[in-house]
Amino acid sequence: MLATDTLPATQQQLSAEALGGCLRLQQTPGVGLLTAHQLLRQFGDTATLFRAERRALRQCVREDQASALLAPPDAQLAALLDATLRWQEQPGHTLLAYGSPGYPPLLAQLAAPPLLLYVQGRRALLTRTALAVVGARNASQQGRLTAQRMAQALSEAGLCIVSGLALGIDGAAHEGGLAGPGSSVAVIGTGPDRIYPARHAALARRLAVEGCIVSEFALGTTPRPENFPCRNRLICALAAGVLVVEAAAKSGSLITARLAIDQGKEVYAMPGSVHATLAKGCHQLIRKEGAKLVESAQHILEDLGLLERAASGTGQPDDSFVDRVLVALGQQALTADQLALQLGQAVADLQGQLLALELAGLVERLPGALFQRLWR
Repeated sequence: MLATDTLPATQQQLSAEALGGCLRLQQTPGVGLLTAHQLLRQFGDTATLFRAERRALRQCVREDQASALLAPPDAQLAALLDATLRWQEQPGHTLLAYGSPGYPPLLAQLAAPPLLLYVQGRRALLTRTALAVVGARNASQQGRLTAQRMAQALSEAGLCIVSGLALGIDGAAHEGGLAGPGSSVAVIGTGPDRIYPARHAALARRLAVEGCIVSEFALGTTPRPENFPCRNRLICALAAGVLVVEAAAKSGSLITARLAIDQGKEVYAMPGSVHATLAKGCHQLIRKEGAKLVESAQHILEDLGLLERAASGTGQPDDSFVDRVLVALGQQALTADQLALQLGQAVADLQGQLLALELAGLVERLPGALFQRLWR
């Protein structure tokens, strides 16, 4: 495991009680994520929620929802809890509950964050600066090659590549991300025990070791159509922007791009021939949605303010700056804002330098957007 993957030893496994409460709320018929978060804000935690009386519940939810919440747990839920506890015990597996230490800050900012995240592999990647790369499942050979090369170039510059493990552009993007130090995160639309599509079984195994796989869906969840828009919102949330490589006029990738726009993220699109069906979606994004036309990884790095850092490769930052940062950090963990204040440097300038220090193995990025010195 890379030095930058070091995580606080305080990360604990979820207890059976905490996990059971999350699963019960997640599996309650008629209660979606928005309602679940409303209930948690009202009652504080699942233990208090499931001890509440009907009258208290009715202040937040409908009668049918209150009845569903008051129904006692059944044998199916008990079996799911048992299986999930066993899943959590496996090496490389982590369960993160909303509000717990280690929960990705970018996902916590969503209007309806997942109650549970099932993580396999290098969960530190979930706090890395990232770019989403998406596109057509039935991509052309040139499109897949372009996606792979773009993703690798961005990964070499330190960006983590996020995608959805689908055929076509997604798979090529993961391959490119894994080829560089930025690595890759796959957000899937099934339970963490399901590989979809099956043709990506080998790629999924690589991601579970060299990269990271994330799901918000319970064990056993099959690839239902309604799961994938949910998956796409997480792909966007984890990334600084979204690159669409190939997409038809009605491609699902356009949904991901519009979700990114709604989240205030940058959208990039690669143009193609005006006669190519798989270029029409990208052209539409550029023409109607305000996507930025890009032809190379350099264009994206420049737009994100990372071009200067990328030009120097993954080499060591300036020695004097290294000393100043390490002295400022000492034994504590600080945010970029706190560091910038101590160093008398603009936060925007500091971000790229911190990324270089992270890649050099001198600093690690912790959950909560904190940075900590790595002692040798």
